[in-house]
Amino acid sequence: MAFLPTFLAAQTVVLRTTNLIDGKGHVLKNKDIVISGSRISAVRDATKGPAAYDLSGLTVMAGWIDTHAHLGWFFNKENRLDQGGRGSQTTPQETALYTEANAYATLMGGFTTEQCLGSAVEGPVRDMINAGAIPGPRILTSLGSISETTGTPEQIREYARKMKADGADVIKLFATASIRDGGAQTMTNEQIQAACGEATALGLRSVVHAHAIGGARASILAGCTSIEHGTFLDDATLQLMADRGVYFDPNFLVLHNYLDNKPKFLGIGNYTEEGFAAMEKALPLVADVLKRARRHNVKVVLGTDGVAGAHGRNAEEFIYRVKDGGDTPMNAILSGTSVAAEALRMGDRIGSVAAGLEADLVAVQGDPLEDITAVRRVVFVMKGGRVYKNVAR
Repeated sequence: MAFLPTFLAAQTVVLRTTNLIDGKGHVLKNKDIVISGSRISAVRDATKGPAAYDLSGLTVMAGWIDTHAHLGWFFNKENRLDQGGRGSQTTPQETALYTEANAYATLMGGFTTEQCLGSAVEGPVRDMINAGAIPGPRILTSLGSISETTGTPEQIREYARKMKADGADVIKLFATASIRDGGAQTMTNEQIQAACGEATALGLRSVVHAHAIGGARASILAGCTSIEHGTFLDDATLQLMADRGVYFDPNFLVLHNYLDNKPKFLGIGNYTEEGFAAMEKALPLVADVLKRARRHNVKVVLGTDGVAGAHGRNAEEFIYRVKDGGDTPMNAILSGTSVAAEALRMGDRIGSVAAGLEADLVAVQGDPLEDITAVRRVVFVMKGGRVYKNVAR
């Protein structure tokens, strides 16, 4: 279907549903969702009156949220990984178009909000989406990232301040190496304290790439808000996260995506044969750490770490979480709706289907609580009261 968004302005519009997962753990039957402008004004028992959109027989949910993605990563004309910027043969204009294409694919896949962690191009794309000039999910972005090479603790604090001034929504730091390089701690404890502490002082969240225990523990103690990956975390670190209310974002899709698209990455940077072997070995470890995180009652969010090849396929993360990670379908959906919204400090705006919240809605064929693969069959997408996809009928 061509992109023909329906802007509902201040009209009152009714969506009819027979199966509604509200994002808070409840399944509601035979409800009408009443929308005024960009927000839900009521969720009420279905009436016999007219409905602008009849989604009967489908499963309707709050629009999904991906808490970790890289929209600025794409496959270029040579069908190889490209991230734009220095060293790229792709022009800035082409990079922006690739990024927008990724954003559009993500929205069509049912994700109405996405946190992007690392590329400056995501800022202008975010702003154009917010202005209604181009279609895409609601974007939050770090614009860049902090690592051990950023400098001294004071230089790191200065960098964080600059990121906020430049419009960053969140601070991203690499406390450990990539899984392809072993995942050991790379930033010093003092550098980590500077990054997370300055983010807190600025009123920003701090999300941390951390595979190993040392980097993760230092980040948790420094006041970070989310640990990304966490492949090698032990039970004590998971319990510390639970005690301190730190969110956890293990990622399955990124590893599968790399392995599925190996020829497009191999030979670039640390995408070596050894690196791919390390990623393959990591898959069962990710499944294990997710199961243990659930046992410790850690707040688990849904992020894909979606890079080139993954955009538009973000919903596969739900499936991997259930089939490999042992999550219940409801817990997986909660991770990608209300829990993710809470982690982004947007729980009063998105992440569930309730009066006063943004009218972000996705409908799928089938019931994901019975068959999680139903998340692949997205037939309706609404963001902020605007319909971007409607192939339900």
